[in-house]
Amino acid sequence: MLKIGHLDFFCFYKKRYKVALMKITEIQIVPIKNKNGLVAIANLVFDNSLYLSSIGIHRRRDDKGYRLTYPTKKIGNSSFNIYHPINKVISKEIEDKIFSTIAEFNKVIY
Repeated sequence: MLKIGHLDFFCFYKKRYKVALMKITEIQIVPIKNKNGLVAIANLVFDNSLYLSSIGIHRRRDDKGYRLTYPTKKIGNSSFNIYHPINKVISKEIEDKIFSTIAEFNKVIY
């Protein structure tokens, strides 16, 4: 453990730990009027404890599915990610849940 002021940091070197994957416990899709391919906004809740909002759902340019964009903050000439998945497993889980929810929504409407 490394002490810096009043903060304690745990340092792990060259070890890999298995981390329990958080599960999506709630999903909300808000359809919007098509604007430059943006067709909806998704909001997610993980393990009934973490809320992530404003995930953009865009129609692919070839009209063969959707793609997701995560919120960014523009400061000056730079854009910074507010949050985004950092591994393929959670990214795939988010995409699968959102895309399956959209498919169910489209079945009800059409």
